[in-house]
Amino acid sequence: MGDKKSQTRPKRVFVNDVDRYSSKHIAKFLSTYVAEEEGEADTLPSPGGQPVFHVVGTVSSSPKDEKTSFLREKYTSPSREELFPHLLECDAVVYNISESTAQQEVEEATWAFTALHAEMENFKSRKMFILVSTVMTWAVTQPQNPDETDALLTEEEFRRRRPHPSFRNHNNLEKLVLKLTRGKKSKLAGYVVAAGLQYGKGENLFHYFFKVSWLMESPEVPIFGDGTNHIPMIHIYDLGGVIQSIIELKPKLKYILAVDESKNTLEDIVKMISDVLGPEKTNKLSVQDAITTKAFQPEELEFLKINLRMDAFYIKHSFNVHWTSEGGMVENMENIVEEYKNTRQLLPVRILLVGPPAVGKTTVAEKLCHHYQIHHIKIKEIIEEKFRQLEAMVNDTDPENDSDVAAAAQKQLEDFNKSKEANEGRLDEQLVFEILQEKLNSKQCKNQGFVIDGFPKTYEQAKAIFSDEDTENQDMEFTGKAPACNKKITPEHVFALDASDDFLTNRVLGLPESVAEKMRYTQDEFLARLMRYRQLSRAEETLLDYFDELEIQPQHIVVTADDPEYTHVLRRITEMVGVPKNYGLSPEEQEEEDRRKEEERRQKLAAEVAERKRRNEAALAEMAAQYEEWHKNLSEVRRQEHELVEAHSLPLRSYLMKYVMPSLTEAMVECCRIKPDDPVDFLAEYLLRNNREDH
Repeated sequence: MGDKKSQTRPKRVFVNDVDRYSSKHIAKFLSTYVAEEEGEADTLPSPGGQPVFHVVGTVSSSPKDEKTSFLREKYTSPSREELFPHLLECDAVVYNISESTAQQEVEEATWAFTALHAEMENFKSRKMFILVSTVMTWAVTQPQNPDETDALLTEEEFRRRRPHPSFRNHNNLEKLVLKLTRGKKSKLAGYVVAAGLQYGKGENLFHYFFKVSWLMESPEVPIFGDGTNHIPMIHIYDLGGVIQSIIELKPKLKYILAVDESKNTLEDIVKMISDVLGPEKTNKLSVQDAITTKAFQPEELEFLKINLRMDAFYIKHSFNVHWTSEGGMVENMENIVEEYKNTRQLLPVRILLVGPPAVGKTTVAEKLCHHYQIHHIKIKEIIEEKFRQLEAMVNDTDPENDSDVAAAAQKQLEDFNKSKEANEGRLDEQLVFEILQEKLNSKQCKNQGFVIDGFPKTYEQAKAIFSDEDTENQDMEFTGKAPACNKKITPEHVFALDASDDFLTNRVLGLPESVAEKMRYTQDEFLARLMRYRQLSRAEETLLDYFDELEIQPQHIVVTADDPEYTHVLRRITEMVGVPKNYGLSPEEQEEEDRRKEEERRQKLAAEVAERKRRNEAALAEMAAQYEEWHKNLSEVRRQEHELVEAHSLPLRSYLMKYVMPSLTEAMVECCRIKPDDPVDFLAEYLLRNNREDH
């Protein structure tokens, strides 16, 4: 039986618009689904098993999303005449119209279904058409008993569904698919999947709430509307699992509701996103604010305003779906957030910069923070920030806030002040560690990352800050493993900047006195700090040794006078760290950046044109001058040649006038007198004869 199953031909499945969020992940799920070993139906498919589906699909002419390499074949913006033969080659055709209200998508799906239906008598084997629709076709459906506020709608009531006005065309296509594929003899089996609002794998409809929370630019995440509406939802991979089950099981029920177990409200969802990823606070705004702030398009808000409580009875009891998020987004938010970060590559960049005083750690850190859009961690500043936070909590007069929190803040503030009094104005080292750990564990640093500027300074300090408390007491000596550390706050990249003592001293001497005093770079302080750093660098166990043991290899970079803007240093660091892993600029900032670059491009182009014109004019002027000089020289050469010829011709002229011309004149006169028949011969004989007589 197993051999027979392994030899089964993979089914060819078509999915439309594979470069869009929903279809892309459905197609990806199907293409990576593999056959299970017989007798292991309750386990996940084996990665080494036989592929069940060969997925093909359409993509736009200019895909904006990740590559679709998982497709066996992809057809780029094909015409209907080009696409139809490919549809006929497939065992199952999946048309997804769940993501928008666009009439064009519904028309395309209608064409595909009716064309296949018209051709089905010529099918060699039975085919399947799956329409992935949306619960928006149920949007205004009322419970059978209006008094039951907790009543659930199930697929058994699909004939009672009433669509949202913007989704009437979706509803009409659902009815058409169910109507034309009735009967056991039909060679085209038709299914309608009413999908809940989809989430997961980087997010689509709910992306705004995730992004606002991740950025942490606002103290509160907005909820548009009162947020009390219940939203039927499903993880995008669970929707893929429903479609996979339909293709394999060929269920008798033709209308299938695809929603998870959750009955969450919009407020539940946004609050949990904010708690896990963001500032842990929400704020209710009007629906109009969502449009004004461009947070959502009007058609997206229609999805978010749906208010339905639904129960997918059939898929729970008849399908063997390996659920990714059966309990819903709120229950599985930790996993959904990790999916979101990994799919969108929103990975924190964690950097530690160390080095002697005046080497430029702060300048380099600021440039790195700007480049990677991460947070600059300076010990003095985060201590001051902590004091301000505690004072604000103590002085908070809002009666709604917890008085216990204010009391705890008062107690912590008193402890800090006592520590400063006992240590000549400095906090106890352990308290500094706690403040730094709290900062590194903050949502901002966990989401985006950080650059720690010049701290810790010793092996012991680093171990106290970054060691994993759960395992720090375990003996690692005989395990062969690296020491345990808290990976969420431990830097991934350590860079040790260095320079010669003479270079550092000369740099400090060149600073204004006020700046030197502010930065503790006066001569006595600077030399003591520099000596202290060199001593720590020669200790038996150094700070860099700690990271070596964690297999985080520190990178040494020498700072020189030839690199005053740290261009070389930054290039080396960014090459090793890699590209930024965040959202980058906001749309407004990107627009301004594009405008600035365009202006720079135009100015550069204008400058190049002006320079080219100037060079051309200069070249023409030079050519004109050269031509004039050449013409003058040519005239002079001709004059000199003429004079030379004249000079050379004077002796010859004199000879001719004295000896030749008289005889020739006499011969010409005689020739004219005699008029011989051959004047030339006569002249020749005459001159020859006279020449003999003369001699």
